Amino acid sequence: MRHGSNLDPPNRFEKTHTIPDFEQLEWDDEYLNDRAARPIQYLADTAKSIVVTNDSPDIPFRYSANPYRGCAHGCSYCYARPYHEYLGLNAGLDFETKIFVKQDAPALFRDFLSRDAWQPEPIIFCGVTDCYQPAERQYRLTRQCFEIANACSQPISIITKNALVLRDLPVLAKMAARNLIQVNVSITTLDPELARTMEPRTSIPAARLRAVETLARAGVPVRVMVAPLIPGLNDHEAPAVLQAAQEAGARDAGYVLLRLPLTVEPVFLEWLHRTQPLKAEKVEGLVRQTRSGKLNNSTWGQRMVGEGQIADQIKAMFQVYKRKLRFGPLPALDCDRFQPPVARSGQMRLF
Repeated sequence: MRHGSNLDPPNRFEKTHTIPDFEQLEWDDEYLNDRAARPIQYLADTAKSIVVTNDSPDIPFRYSANPYRGCAHGCSYCYARPYHEYLGLNAGLDFETKIFVKQDAPALFRDFLSRDAWQPEPIIFCGVTDCYQPAERQYRLTRQCFEIANACSQPISIITKNALVLRDLPVLAKMAARNLIQVNVSITTLDPELARTMEPRTSIPAARLRAVETLARAGVPVRVMVAPLIPGLNDHEAPAVLQAAQEAGARDAGYVLLRLPLTVEPVFLEWLHRTQPLKAEKVEGLVRQTRSGKLNNSTWGQRMVGEGQIADQIKAMFQVYKRKLRFGPLPALDCDRFQPPVARSGQMRLF
């Protein structure tokens, strides 16, 4: 089984760290390969809530919902990896092989929407991990949440890089007819080999473009995101990705510059030097040029787009191609149709 990470980096909250010593096993490729090829485990998550609030000034949404913790897609660059450390696990192999499943997610979502205090505004699926990761094929938690959203006209925005989103096209099309849905599809490259290496268990680029086209034909507004954009690795593909996205029917496009917060940095660097040895030094150098000499900068307003000449060139290039391809903002979601669902208690509102 291919993974994005081959590391078990130390958990930053733990006082004791285990350091493997494979000196006597250096040439035992079979053992080392078996050790890295860990099976995916799905673990019960007994969380009491599903919707979380975000107050980051450079994030364009306030509420997000996450039916899963961890992500089997295995993208080495995933900014969500450090969240697994709060569970006593690591941001490397644990993050992509120990997936926590919130089996009560639909009921928790209904409970959230039925609160008297809820004033409807868009909810993002997901702000952290991908709601259409492989676990969704089996558990269908995202689909159940969307059926609840459709029934009560709760506006939703989706972020995914998996063509599995098309399985839920019937409910998404119904929501699109009432201006209740947006879909953001991440396409980082058109090269299937690079995609398979960089994002081991996601849909191939061609499948994602077909998803964009199918959604668009069904009237679902789609934005394509080149996220992350990695200088020296996939930045040169951005114009071609935008052209392909426009031809497939995407209405808008955007990008996020590579972010390497906390434990993501060692995971990504290990992947980079292991899979891209001839480009690794160049990529690392270019990333540093967009981050004031560092590999990450968490400053509000800079962490998504970087700074410096290279970052400015990337921003200008996107602006040029967005104008050329006539991309524009997606229509605002309609929050006026919302009707609260009946709570699990069966108690209905008086007003």
